[in-house]
Amino acid sequence: MKLLLWDIDGTLLASGGAGARALEQTVTDVFGYAANLSDIDWAGRTDQWITGQIFAKYGIEHTTEHADRLIDSYLAGLPEHLTATTNVLPGVVQILEVAHGRDDITQGLLTGNLERGAKTKLSHFDLWDYFPFGAFADDSAQRNDLGAHAVRRAADHTGYTFPAHDVWIIGDTPHDIECGKVIGARTLAVATGRYSADELNAHEPDAFLPDLSDVEQFWAIVQ
Repeated sequence: MKLLLWDIDGTLLASGGAGARALEQTVTDVFGYAANLSDIDWAGRTDQWITGQIFAKYGIEHTTEHADRLIDSYLAGLPEHLTATTNVLPGVVQILEVAHGRDDITQGLLTGNLERGAKTKLSHFDLWDYFPFGAFADDSAQRNDLGAHAVRRAADHTGYTFPAHDVWIIGDTPHDIECGKVIGARTLAVATGRYSADELNAHEPDAFLPDLSDVEQFWAIVQ
């Protein structure tokens, strides 16, 4: 049995900046700032962490009320920003479909998105139903906390406890690699986000692919 835990943005989807545009629009509409968030390095971070960075940048008090207003408005506006610049990355659908049909493969999400945001993005491309469980920003603001939640939910879902060496975390940032190492999982880095092959390999993932278009090579790695 293998457990595949997938990142979303830059790994499953090329978001085309949809999340950034939705957040900038939210900060402008809700808090009255002409927002430009391009200086916040949020690749591989969680939505809760990003919220804190936004509040710090604009001097907004980080209260539960303000956080709820920001998140609710962001999630409400996100669908309109999922435009033609957002697409499923090559090889993803084929891999997810094969994994879905195999008894020896379980797959879930390990993402910095809030669960509602993950569902919005993946449902837009009819991918949400491939993932019966996951770990999300709802669980923690810290990416390194999420792996343990995902593995526990995999065990709850399957009734099987996955040894760390049979868990693969698949992502496009050094943060994905790091959160896998925290729980002793194996890591597969893909250069389909903002990080180059050299930048990812400097963090020593267990495996690397430039992208997921070579489906046979992907399965040769994770098996």
